[in-house]
Amino acid sequence: MTSSPPGLLPHDDLGAAWRKARPRPAGRHLDSAASSRQSSRALEAAAHHARHEAELGGYVAAQAAENLLQQGRSVIGGLVGMAAADVAFVESAQAALSALLTGWRLPAGSRVACLPGEYAPNIGALGAYGLRPEPLPVDGAGRADLEGVERLLRTDPPRFVHLDHVPSHRGIVQPAAEIAALCRAAGVPLVLDAAQALGHVDTDVGADVVYGTSRKWLAGPRGVGVLLARPAITEELTPVMPGGEDLPPMRAFESAEGHIAGRIGLIMAVGEHLAAGPDRARERLTGIGRATRALLDGAAGWTVIEPADEPSATTTLTPPDGVDVVATRARLLGEHGIVVSALGRERAPGEMAGPVLRVSPHLDVTLEDLEALAEAL
Repeated sequence: MTSSPPGLLPHDDLGAAWRKARPRPAGRHLDSAASSRQSSRALEAAAHHARHEAELGGYVAAQAAENLLQQGRSVIGGLVGMAAADVAFVESAQAALSALLTGWRLPAGSRVACLPGEYAPNIGALGAYGLRPEPLPVDGAGRADLEGVERLLRTDPPRFVHLDHVPSHRGIVQPAAEIAALCRAAGVPLVLDAAQALGHVDTDVGADVVYGTSRKWLAGPRGVGVLLARPAITEELTPVMPGGEDLPPMRAFESAEGHIAGRIGLIMAVGEHLAAGPDRARERLTGIGRATRALLDGAAGWTVIEPADEPSATTTLTPPDGVDVVATRARLLGEHGIVVSALGRERAPGEMAGPVLRVSPHLDVTLEDLEALAEAL
């Protein structure tokens, strides 16, 4: 990572450009792990297509936008080392997982290895399709234990491994590339939940399936997600409604009722991410995470969960005894205009001991914003 003087964030030009490209916020937005702020260009691109739908009709407008949508599939595929043919637009990360499991049609009782701190709705989805989640070995921070993973894959391989690249309840970056290599050697597919990873950390790690959402670190519209699968997996999938013979198989997983304007907004957001330089963006986000933890750990008795140098921009805080996390989140918003998330234990009951406050600034954050949060706490 590019070094920065103490107290400064790296690549401040990215922060200034990101800030300038967006409508002025009403307060201090430190909640990108929930939903980022879209740029003016992304908003305008989506609005432009919506107007075309009103002028031309929805399906005519969608056909007119197909070249742009195909370019979007190509650049989105590039984020994870896949091709345009491997990409399907869906409505959300959860919709992507449901589409995958619907098409895969794995036998009931098939074992799926996942983190003990797996996102609860993902566990629910696996169970709904008759699959049996089993825990991956992890260390005390909830990070996958690579020696334990290798041993599991060698001695008792599951049908597939499901991995949250960055969990939603803490900013721990899982060793996804190393796990992908172990899975590949064992012949076990890796399905990567990249909802908190796309636009945040490097997602070109060699996974067999990747899925995620537009609204978080990519800063696209809500109501849009992506599902990407390599050909070896696609061959195993049976969509409910087969697509046209001249289309890639993954296109059969795109809904005809999809939010086309939102997809175009996402494509614009991905283009802006690439123009900013993903490596530089990741370096700045890592620096933001370090600065956030340094300023907040111990503030008014709140305790940071992540290691200080964790390469993510997400920080989670456990409260002092007797402090209500939900009430704190409401007070920060109502009295100080600071937007963060309050997460209950039900989000990841296999790992969380209690509620946490999640702070997830994007590229435009300033040290003044972080200091204001520390003071408000």
